[in-house]
Amino acid sequence: MVLSVTLVGLVCRAPVADAAVPSLGADFQFGVAQAGFQSEGYSRDSNWVRYGDQGKVEQKVGNSVDFYHRYAQDIARAKSLGVEIYRTSVEWARVQPSPGRYDDAGWAFYDRVIRAIVDAGMRPMITLNHWVHPGWEVDRGGWNRSGMADDLVAFGERVVDRYEWADPLWITFNEPTEYVRRELMYGGTRPENAGRMVDGIIDAHRRLYRHIHRVQPRAEVSTNLAYFPVPGLGSWLEGLFPERLRDSMDFVGVDNYYSISVTDVSTANAITGELWKATQAPESIYYVLRHLAKRYPGKPIRIIEAGMAGAPNGIRPDGYQRGDHLRDTIYWVQRAKQDGIKVVSFNYWSITDNYEWGDYRPRFGLYSVDVQGDPALTRRPTDAVAAYRQITKARGVALGYRPTRSPVPCSLVAIPDSCTHPAVVR
Repeated sequence: MVLSVTLVGLVCRAPVADAAVPSLGADFQFGVAQAGFQSEGYSRDSNWVRYGDQGKVEQKVGNSVDFYHRYAQDIARAKSLGVEIYRTSVEWARVQPSPGRYDDAGWAFYDRVIRAIVDAGMRPMITLNHWVHPGWEVDRGGWNRSGMADDLVAFGERVVDRYEWADPLWITFNEPTEYVRRELMYGGTRPENAGRMVDGIIDAHRRLYRHIHRVQPRAEVSTNLAYFPVPGLGSWLEGLFPERLRDSMDFVGVDNYYSISVTDVSTANAITGELWKATQAPESIYYVLRHLAKRYPGKPIRIIEAGMAGAPNGIRPDGYQRGDHLRDTIYWVQRAKQDGIKVVSFNYWSITDNYEWGDYRPRFGLYSVDVQGDPALTRRPTDAVAAYRQITKARGVALGYRPTRSPVPCSLVAIPDSCTHPAVVR
């Protein structure tokens, strides 16, 4: 989850004659994203299973949306959207349930998943750590001990060696800053060891980066930045990981979600867990991309996660529909590329609703799944399914499309740049 700061304007649908935002082109890659722990169910002992069992989060993960048994259908749904990338993770606890012992059944599951993605004509994007590590690592001290990085690298190298045949894109650590924050929040890492965790993640990333390029020379490897655009805070957080990893990022990966402004504090609902009450402002992705292009000149940018929190009943208080939000977001990605920004891919989070780190109420899926109310875990398409199919076919929104919400200058995403060079609808 990421805080994305901007102001929200008025609805603005009327097309104008001079609107001319070109498509993203044949080389641009669309995708979907998920995380193993959030979707699979039937989880093995891990830090996050324990957080649920210990009551440190509101809800236990249970069997989530049962991707473990329904992976083939969900991958087929992604294929039907016309996307080229399918992002998922290999869960450490599933393949190494105890020290020194790797489980054949765990590997076999991921063998089937990666094969299904490739056979569907999509490129896997594999995340090696999405905030979850085995319970036996918790017992050893987790990131409180320096040896944690060695163990994670040993696991990661096995994953790389097993799946390099699929020519995947690689994310070593999902939102590492947020990983650190949550481990501190739930007591997995002691405050005095926060620096050790940061340094351990950086060390593990660099070692995995080198290994991946040894076995898959043309690989693309990075981590994904949780974009916190609060003035001053964002630059400090970037300094924890992306600034220190410049020499081991083949692309800049970024996640972008919520919106706040000096006149709209609704993002406070993200802190309370009512994510669907947090304002959305799709032009924030434009400011994010522009900021990153200046900060990391020459590096391609991949949007690893972007999406919108829906309400438990499917209706957001602001009435924003998932299909409109998706089209509006893609419009601003097109605007960024039109301005010369080297953005090369976009993943929608997520293919289905899933476990939102302690809560099943927020809905992020292209396909809705009522985990708490529907034992059958039926996948129901939202209006964004048809919207995404149209987008992937046309390589963007149609010529002349106008965002449903107008941008307002001086977004807090990028002060003062957003004031001197505001986003403009064309």
